[in-house]
Amino acid sequence: MGLTMPFLFASLFHLLWHVHQVTASSPVNSTHRSQQAYTHSLLANGVARTPPMGWNSWNHFHCDIDEKTIKSTADAIVSTGLARLGYKYVNLDDCWAEGERDNAGNLRAKASTFPSSIKALADYVHSKGLKLGIYADAGKRTCSNKMPGSLGHEYQDARTFAEWGVDYLKYDNCYNDGSKPQTRYAAMSRALRNAGRPILFSLCEWGQEDPAKWAGSYGHTWRTTGDINDTWARFAPLLIGCDVRSASKETLTILGNKEVIDVNQDSLGVQGRKIRSNGGLEVWAGPLSGKRVVVVLWNRSQARAIISVKWREIGLSPSTPVAIRDLWKHSFVSMNKRYRMGAYVAGHACKMYIMTPVRG
Repeated sequence: MGLTMPFLFASLFHLLWHVHQVTASSPVNSTHRSQQAYTHSLLANGVARTPPMGWNSWNHFHCDIDEKTIKSTADAIVSTGLARLGYKYVNLDDCWAEGERDNAGNLRAKASTFPSSIKALADYVHSKGLKLGIYADAGKRTCSNKMPGSLGHEYQDARTFAEWGVDYLKYDNCYNDGSKPQTRYAAMSRALRNAGRPILFSLCEWGQEDPAKWAGSYGHTWRTTGDINDTWARFAPLLIGCDVRSASKETLTILGNKEVIDVNQDSLGVQGRKIRSNGGLEVWAGPLSGKRVVVVLWNRSQARAIISVKWREIGLSPSTPVAIRDLWKHSFVSMNKRYRMGAYVAGHACKMYIMTPVRG
């Protein structure tokens, strides 16, 4: 998959699940919405209080999926220790269903690749302590054009997914009828609310109608761009796209960095933002629980460079003593730093720190 530290950093800071963004004029450690407002901005079904973590089949396998692959991937998520770190969702993407609905209008698993049924697959995944995700589309066909979309069948399909034991729905935007996505995604959102099972709703609308302004009323996560692979800005949900069964030790080490995962899963749930950019040298920061601040120094240029940040830029009083922990090295680089900090950062690399105010 070619995972890099900057890739993981980008995933952490593009907290697309959260509809209320910190503006450029806001102090980085301000609480801009109450917990109650946050709760009401999502489907009130108790899931996705923090960004979901797991695996999705599309990046590596595309349409070449079957129940053996999904089961062995679930096994690998457990055996590699990723499940213990919070990677819980095992998500089927496109091409899992037959090309047409049955006589009753129901979606049905493709017999040649999922002969045991999706319910049986969900039971297997659940037996591993994991959750099963599935794919559908807010149009007449899915993006592969190999299976039916859910437009006009929202309640029927939502009930089917619930009966099968599905925990996560990725809902794409291909072959739609030209109506507003707000209308089409709202229909599935209502259907899921009444399906009888808590299901995480991921809106894959591609960012065409600026979903950051409305998607939080309908679902838990939403997409803001076209397809992005192992490059800078993937998504806050930490969804692995490689073949976990053959992932390298380096990849598993990056994916398994618990200190970095803890930033992504922090209970405060406030999005990080770009503090400053100068010639490809960027400072990103965001508030964490316990009055802590996460800071990333990101060098998008070719050459090694010093990147620094002042306390006032990240919402701290200049005289505040701060303990600084390097999340790549898993060690403290300073226990009583004041005013500012800086570090050399290699080209196309980043460094990530947690700043914890030290009580006098």
